[in-house]
Amino acid sequence: MKKFNFNFLAMLSLALISVSCNEDDPDVPGEGETATDKYIIAATPVASEGVADYLLTAESVTEGTISTQGNGVEQDGTYRYYITSNNKFFSLLYGQGNPGAVTTYQLNENGALDKISDFQSETVHTFTNVGDDVLMSRVSRNSESPVASWYRLDTGNSQFVDEGEINTAALAPEGEQAFFTWMTQVGDKVFAPFYSIKACCNDRFGTNYPNQAWIAVYSYPEMELEKVINDDRTSSIGRYFTNGLSVDETGDAYAFSSSLGSSNGDITSTKPSAVTRINSGETEFDESYLFDLEQASGGYYVTNHIYGGDGDFVVMMKKEKAAYSVGTNLAIINVYDKTFEWLDGVPEAASIQNVTSNNYVDANGTVHIGITTTESSYVYNINVETATATKGLEVKGGNITAISKLSPVKAN
Repeated sequence: MKKFNFNFLAMLSLALISVSCNEDDPDVPGEGETATDKYIIAATPVASEGVADYLLTAESVTEGTISTQGNGVEQDGTYRYYITSNNKFFSLLYGQGNPGAVTTYQLNENGALDKISDFQSETVHTFTNVGDDVLMSRVSRNSESPVASWYRLDTGNSQFVDEGEINTAALAPEGEQAFFTWMTQVGDKVFAPFYSIKACCNDRFGTNYPNQAWIAVYSYPEMELEKVINDDRTSSIGRYFTNGLSVDETGDAYAFSSSLGSSNGDITSTKPSAVTRINSGETEFDESYLFDLEQASGGYYVTNHIYGGDGDFVVMMKKEKAAYSVGTNLAIINVYDKTFEWLDGVPEAASIQNVTSNNYVDANGTVHIGITTTESSYVYNINVETATATKGLEVKGGNITAISKLSPVKAN
């Protein structure tokens, strides 16, 4: 069901604010120098609790040190999430039920971050690139209001240009409703994996269907439902605020299940943590393909993944299953030949406090992830072909939360 609200879009468009270049960026080149591409590192200061992230810039993530002390662009509010599209860096505030905000940055010709827009929006649970758009969704977990709202952000002008509503009770089995874990562009469509949840009482994220996976398939940009596909070989795909679906160079989509379906707080899934596949151009699961990650790893389940190219993924894994755990055991899998290898060169799992979920992959397939240990926070640079990681840039005084990259934009 589509419900377009021009007043809402007009309010957001009028709220756009253009501001001047940030003078606090320490990496601005001198007169006559030319700015180069820079990595954007989001980091949370460790000095106190409940503080906002800082956006730092670095020319390299393979060496050196940067610090949150006296540097960077402070974000407004905690619980920020990030996405890069159309050479712009979008910082989204999770308002925990209250209105959020979307702040947009570019790297100017001097190598400093410019804030080019800042406006209020609804708090969203998913956000993904679809062409030059960012598609966002806000999903209800209340059985009395089984509705998800979606918003389409045009990254060319940083304005919302479309919105609509989805009846999530119509997607899930009778008596439950869908809660999208993420949305992903697959070909010319949007695939939206979801939990089936009770959305009621003291077991809102519990389900009576812990051994099934679902994906809602939508046309784009209309976001009209085409079909719901399901698979009973795994539990649901993805996790809360965690993408469970990636597309390779051939257009095949690989779906990652953590097997965390629960009821009344107890894990009730009996299916393995595994990878399934939807072949390019198809809208059904490939029944001939299943990669059992628990069997391959000796009993670990996947919490997150990053695609490095040519079928190679970095996977974060954990032994004891829990809904919101961060996997601190890292491995490389190849989904084409179903191989598994623990990653060499990363810290011991017991010393890792956090692994970033928002990471960057270079054109050569090197995966850059942030790992915070009891010692400090570093960017680790991963060669997926050799399953080795090298410790690189250190962020002093802050815990890395996201890594991205921008190219400088010349002033008009």
